Amino acid sequence: MNDTSRTDITRELARFVVESRWSSIPEAVRHEAKRALLNWAGCALGGCRDGTVDTALSALSDFSGPPQATLFGRSERTDILNAAALNALSSNILDFDDTHLRTVIHPTVPVAAAVIALAERSRATGAQLLHAFILGIEAECRVGNAISPEHYDAGWHITATCGIFGAAAACAKLLGLDTQKTIWAFGLAANTAAGTTSAHGSMTKSWNMANAARNGLMAALLAAKGFTSTEQGLEGDRGFARMYAQRCDLDEIVRGLGDTWELAQNAYKPYPCGIVAHPVIDACLALRDEPGAAPDAVERIELRVHPLVRMLMGNAAPLTGLEAKLSVHHCAAAALIHGAVGVREFTDACVNDPAVVALRARVTLVDDPAMPKAAAGVTVRLRNGSTLEKYLPHATGSLERPMSDEALGLKFRSLAEWGWPQCDTRAFIELAWSLDELTDAGAFARAAAPR
Repeated sequence: MNDTSRTDITRELARFVVESRWSSIPEAVRHEAKRALLNWAGCALGGCRDGTVDTALSALSDFSGPPQATLFGRSERTDILNAAALNALSSNILDFDDTHLRTVIHPTVPVAAAVIALAERSRATGAQLLHAFILGIEAECRVGNAISPEHYDAGWHITATCGIFGAAAACAKLLGLDTQKTIWAFGLAANTAAGTTSAHGSMTKSWNMANAARNGLMAALLAAKGFTSTEQGLEGDRGFARMYAQRCDLDEIVRGLGDTWELAQNAYKPYPCGIVAHPVIDACLALRDEPGAAPDAVERIELRVHPLVRMLMGNAAPLTGLEAKLSVHHCAAAALIHGAVGVREFTDACVNDPAVVALRARVTLVDDPAMPKAAAGVTVRLRNGSTLEKYLPHATGSLERPMSDEALGLKFRSLAEWGWPQCDTRAFIELAWSLDELTDAGAFARAAAPR
């Protein structure tokens, strides 16, 4: 039931965050939280040396506060607000972060970046960090559920606009805020939520996520000191849900709180690009092994996909690695030429490789509204007149074909090698799986940076 007359949504969500106990979190959800944080840490290490992070750090360093928190993969330390922003930035820049499939929110980026910076400063335990993180993901994704798909379809960058609520919830929990102050934190978050998809393909796309982490943490810190805000930040007549979506179902935010967990709907990427391209990549990698499928023998590649793929990743001629992450044409060409679609395949050098450019120009999209969003059909037409075909109903990393713990560990190792080769990956992975046993959650961050 879509009851838009309710006036207690923000209070009910805040009460849930405050009253939740670690003992009430199912073991499967606790384990999924560790998986999400291990994946996120790998993404942060993989992106920590990217020029986008260097540029942001250069711009902010003269204005940062005391060295309170770790920057993943870097020797610099900064205040917790800037650490939250910069770690969120580095963890998203490669587009390798997790995805809540119903909303296409990348949930861990803003929540983890904010709450880990705060945990390092506040000397929280690992169990307290995990608990706060789980509640942040829950708040963030439930807000997203309430306004999807209209919110994203209108051009709002949903990870940024909803992620701030997750960061605020997690940090409010870690700070031990009461219900009233948590309500204010949500109100502050509602008034600083921002980000549009017009920035995709530029550095600002990832900075949207950085703002969500930083401003969510700030909302909790302000509320902790008694800074007041609206008490109906989510459901008010001019609250977030009504202002940011043409249709909303407020009950989605609170229905089944504590009974169902949004982390169970989280998926992890085997390829660092828009997730709607993943079935295409899987299909192209499979076809590459077929006899006669050498790139120079290919006349044309047809991708039969849901129209959403064109909307999100229809850039047929990207010029940079950032742009290529939103180009399904590039994903198909890179898969067929290199037999892999990893970080290297989204460098500027690969995007402008003449062989990749030539094959990319022979990729065409065929919109098929009947095609499930999670599926794709690929037809490779060869110059000798023959054709190769592959249909993928679900991509690697989806809920139907999830990445194993071992696969996530391998992904972490490859990303750490890319961004910070000196990382003791074995020790860090062991630390991640035992996070709930740590007496000092800050050890998780400190193990991910040079000493």
